[in-house]
Amino acid sequence: MISAQPTNNAQRPKVLISAYACRPGMGSEPGVAWNMVQQLVKYCDVWIFTRADNRPSIEAELVKNPISGLHVVHCDLPSWARCWNYKGKGVQIHYYLWQIIAYFAARKLHQEVNFDLIHHVTYVKYWSPSFLSLLPVPFIWGPVGGGESAPKPFWQDFGWRGKVYEILRSLAHRLGEIDPFTRLTARRSILVRATTEDTAKRLYQMRASNVEVCSAIAISQEEIERFAQCAKLKNSPVRFISIARLLHWKGLHLGMQAFATADLPDDAEYWILGEGPEKKRLQALAKKLNVAQRVKFWGQLSRDETLSKLSECHVLLHPSLHDSGALVCLEAMAVGRPVICLDLGGPAVQVTEETGLKIPAQTPEQVVSSLADAISCLAKDSELRSHMGQAGQKRVREFYSWEVKGQYIAELYQEILAKNQQPPLAEHNMHLLNRKI
Repeated sequence: MISAQPTNNAQRPKVLISAYACRPGMGSEPGVAWNMVQQLVKYCDVWIFTRADNRPSIEAELVKNPISGLHVVHCDLPSWARCWNYKGKGVQIHYYLWQIIAYFAARKLHQEVNFDLIHHVTYVKYWSPSFLSLLPVPFIWGPVGGGESAPKPFWQDFGWRGKVYEILRSLAHRLGEIDPFTRLTARRSILVRATTEDTAKRLYQMRASNVEVCSAIAISQEEIERFAQCAKLKNSPVRFISIARLLHWKGLHLGMQAFATADLPDDAEYWILGEGPEKKRLQALAKKLNVAQRVKFWGQLSRDETLSKLSECHVLLHPSLHDSGALVCLEAMAVGRPVICLDLGGPAVQVTEETGLKIPAQTPEQVVSSLADAISCLAKDSELRSHMGQAGQKRVREFYSWEVKGQYIAELYQEILAKNQQPPLAEHNMHLLNRKI
């Protein structure tokens, strides 16, 4: 692979970034887009297309920290149609229509700028099209995710709301897959970056020709250094922690059952951070399992408070059934804590056998038993916890810093542009034939 280096203006490719969600200082998808742009502008001139309601936070950040080579284009639906995105209601319809508006704006701007590449960054969803793929410019899609689903045997533990959610989610994905524009986006992409193997399989079925599995998320170098300063813990009491919205598919009921049946010291604790509709159900389960005194619900905390709680625990327990990303796994690894997760979705990509324990997900009974074994193992073996923690920090530094990710994507750009400048074989042969004639 070509090694990308920051370049002068004469050499810098012109890249259009599509980022419906993009805000500085945010987590989740808005943070993914902003962090990506901050890194790519070191190597390229970047035009970022985003929603109009992202303008205040972006402009405020650029006043404090100007970025040379970055051009922000705010586009949106007419004012009468923006109600689709009011307080998040109808956001999927707004997102779809925004893609159309962005296409016409980008087509006009392309006539002036002549972009070298177009890269769709957010939303990170494989089942909705990007109309920018229709422009006559090499197009990169993603990372996109969402192809993961909770294995059917686990549905038996979901309440009726959870089952309805899973059915509607699956239906939305299948409808998106048969949308001709979504399939066209997959086929026209010179590269599709998928967050998980499950999403990659769905993309290949949609006739994508070149798919790379990679995580959409990363951590800044500044935060990696900050996390590394967290103190090492004493061996007792052993604490396990889960940090998640309290939703059915986060699998915290599985983690709690495993904690209750694991071979643990009497003073071992399980901390749960987050809020959500499953909270009362989980609290009732803790009482039923006779572990209510050892399971602590801390509620929704600030980022600093969350980091503090994470640093006071020995192991992250993350039994989610369909996460595309799971930034919390990377943060735990950066703090130097091993991760216990299911061998599903994004955590399965991030966590290795050196940095944690991945549990196959076949049935709820099997998962609870295997999680209990993993909990018991790490509770007893402080040396293994230390080894995995150090390996996790090394993995985050090498593969999951935004700086590393930005350089890697810039190298991808260079490779794609180098190949795109070479004439196709048939055209090259015709050119030689005409010369002979």
